[in-house]
Amino acid sequence: MEKLLIVDDEPGIVDMMKSYFSPHYEVLTAYSGTEALERASSRPDLILLDINMPGMDGLTVCQSIRAHIPCPILFLTARVESADKIAGFQAGADDYIVKPFDLDELGARVAAHLRREHRRQDNGAAVQFFGELAVDYTARTVTVKGAEISFSKKEFDILELLSLHPGQVFDRERIYEAVWGIDGEGSSDTIMEHVRKIRAKLAAHTRQSCIETVWGCGYKWVC
Repeated sequence: MEKLLIVDDEPGIVDMMKSYFSPHYEVLTAYSGTEALERASSRPDLILLDINMPGMDGLTVCQSIRAHIPCPILFLTARVESADKIAGFQAGADDYIVKPFDLDELGARVAAHLRREHRRQDNGAAVQFFGELAVDYTARTVTVKGAEISFSKKEFDILELLSLHPGQVFDRERIYEAVWGIDGEGSSDTIMEHVRKIRAKLAAHTRQSCIETVWGCGYKWVC
């Protein structure tokens, strides 16, 4: 069953659309931009996304996920100005539906977009979102709002290990063995320098520290 993600800060609208689409699709819901990024990791086949939400708005959500999520994104909004529509399409939206909308028309548009996008269903990369930070483990890229942060191979390997196990503490010896291997050249002190560089690069693009030092134990991912 195809999966829809419905994002809107108005529970009544979310409930109405969920009730309409649930007989035909698996429906995920989110009520904020931050929650939408978390749900996007579930690889929806189509996203219905409200633009005008408090905090992280729909445009920012779309910009953050578009490079990693190939599915259609349909904006739902009360805005009708041409400039708003252009901004939506430039952010990566595939369609623009003005509130109030007819549910049957919305359903027809959703079905049409899904028919055109079937070829992408087996093409998605494994991506995790940590707020504005997106880690694409297949492409081995890290981006913030679509802007890529450059990491060396070993730096990404460490980031990958920690981010795939959020909250789990890894000591330096374990990280070294996992990234460099038992026969690797160097010492566990190398880990401290790599973690320092990872933190500095993240700090230059986002307020999230992501890697926390657990004194006397090691490091853990906290985004």
